[in-house]
Amino acid sequence: MNKLVTIVIPAYNEEKSLPSLLERLENLVEVSRDYNFEFLFIDDGSKDKTLSILQHASEIDPHLSYLSFSRNFGKEIAVAAGIDHADGDAVVIMDADGQEPPEMIPAMIKWWEKGYDDVYARRSSRHHSSFFRSLTSKLYYRTLQKMSRVPIQIDTGDFRLFSRRCILALRQFRESARQNKALFSWIGYRKKELSFEQGERGGGKTKWKLGVLSPGNSLINLAIDGFTSFTTIPLRLVTLFGLLISASAAIYIVVVLIQAFMGLPRLGGYNTMLIIILFLGGVQMVSLGIIGEYVGRIFSETKNRPLYLIEEIHKAKVASSGKKDDPEKLDQQ
Repeated sequence: MNKLVTIVIPAYNEEKSLPSLLERLENLVEVSRDYNFEFLFIDDGSKDKTLSILQHASEIDPHLSYLSFSRNFGKEIAVAAGIDHADGDAVVIMDADGQEPPEMIPAMIKWWEKGYDDVYARRSSRHHSSFFRSLTSKLYYRTLQKMSRVPIQIDTGDFRLFSRRCILALRQFRESARQNKALFSWIGYRKKELSFEQGERGGGKTKWKLGVLSPGNSLINLAIDGFTSFTTIPLRLVTLFGLLISASAAIYIVVVLIQAFMGLPRLGGYNTMLIIILFLGGVQMVSLGIIGEYVGRIFSETKNRPLYLIEEIHKAKVASSGKKDDPEKLDQQ
């Protein structure tokens, strides 16, 4: 019996990119006949025709599986759902926009067969991303790598192949505030890097937004989740900055007392006092904000809500040959 490779593909409003991606996936089946493939799409509460396209395609394609969320939960949660429901001996995660080439999957499988557990693809270039997006992404992951004890891979996305034991390890993470790329690094195991050139989108526009209040796919929320989930250095910096201000204040008090006893002229006045008050007030607000982010994470996790809810699920016929000896299937988490 051929080994099963499950390809997990989160999709949110991707009606324009799905037709070309489905065609490329079918070509992959034709050129890799030594393996069985399951295409597991995660419909993240799409508002366009994404779900109807998947429903129609599943009627004629025995390789296509899909599950549809009850609403939009965000890409990080969609990836977690795909990991929960992937039955393959190996699992590939990739985006639905067509920028990550499925033609590269046979090379990933080759290195997996050589004993690697995590074969990840690193972008050699980002010609089709804006300069601002590329710059902020590089700065963010390099900063996270320096602040975290976990070796984070730089310039990599979710496009990678996992062995079965990596998937079973990732299923144990049930936190709601997720940063999957950091989790992928946290589990360790034997890793292999491949490089690829990012292509053009198959259609439509990126669903990632900058806004803090944007539901689902918010870049700022993702960045904050990464820092608060994998490092406590921001809290330590607040403490050190507080100590620095206290030491400066103590030195200033000593200087003022010496000036008073010796009758020396002293600097001061309304403007100086106002500047000091505003500065310290700003420091306090920022410090409370950082502490509040960590307290908010504790509040969210203690509620122990399910990660996602499924409205509809369809499993491909080919998936029945996948592994069924997992400890538990998390259908509603």
